[in-house]
Amino acid sequence: MDPIVLFGDVNLYWLIAAAAGGLFGAAIGGNIAFGFTGITILLGLAVATVTDSSYVIDFVAFGPIFGPHISFAGGAAAAAYAAKKGYLETGRDLNTPLVSLDKPDVLLVGAGFGVLGYLIKAIVSYIPYLGEKVDAVALTVLLSGLIARAMFSSTPVAKWAATLDGDRHWVPWQERPGQVAVLSVGSSVLAIGIAMYLVQIEGINPALAGFAPILPFALSAICIILLVLGANMPVTHHITLTSALGAVTYLPIVGGNMFVALVIGVIFGLIAGFGAEFVQRLFYANGDTHIDPPAGIIWFNTFLILVSASFFA
Repeated sequence: MDPIVLFGDVNLYWLIAAAAGGLFGAAIGGNIAFGFTGITILLGLAVATVTDSSYVIDFVAFGPIFGPHISFAGGAAAAAYAAKKGYLETGRDLNTPLVSLDKPDVLLVGAGFGVLGYLIKAIVSYIPYLGEKVDAVALTVLLSGLIARAMFSSTPVAKWAATLDGDRHWVPWQERPGQVAVLSVGSSVLAIGIAMYLVQIEGINPALAGFAPILPFALSAICIILLVLGANMPVTHHITLTSALGAVTYLPIVGGNMFVALVIGVIFGLIAGFGAEFVQRLFYANGDTHIDPPAGIIWFNTFLILVSASFFA
């Protein structure tokens, strides 16, 4: 049976699934939900290798089940709401599975923002030119966080933090410039190596090769589960995704020169690393809800990569 199309590519089945995805993301906690995004990407890549179907990646990993714009954003918004109601100490807490609060209204907020995330992504994708050049998932995560801040917090949506002290930190062990630079370069080289090798495997399914940048992204996302469990892990998915995307996008432009593509990818990785710190100082540090620094730079860096590459293609 064909799904009931509401408009464009938006259909009723996915809309209902997005509500469930947002609710589940709130129930298990936004960060754990994002970790499952990474796990299901790996599962989806395995399925795609065997069956040539991207169903798991499209519907589960980046769709209404564990798409960050739905499950992670739903969990973040539900945490913001829970803090406003006094159920949770801070709206920045994305580690606590919110089902533990025993408050069904919190889960329903997650469901509502799951639907909102699905619709925002669809609208962004339809914007001429921008929709083709931007990471609509990341931009939706950012916009969802801004909306939740405006709805559930009295702290400013945006206010620059000149210094980071007290509870203003996002990931305190990776905010000093030297640490950001080293981590960005190292994570970029790792991600680029994985992605460039994948796109050059002889006889590989072209559709699977197109997913090359999300493989290192998945590995970074899984690290978030370990962060929830208490290990001071690096947060690098914004770096690994965009550095790998930059390298594989520019690889044919530079005539297949892997070294040049590597350098270009590392540059974009550095932009991602320092860009996330900029976003955290502007949107995160002075607020009491979560506005995601990685999402805030992923959409912009993706736009920068694709637009700049179009001038040379």
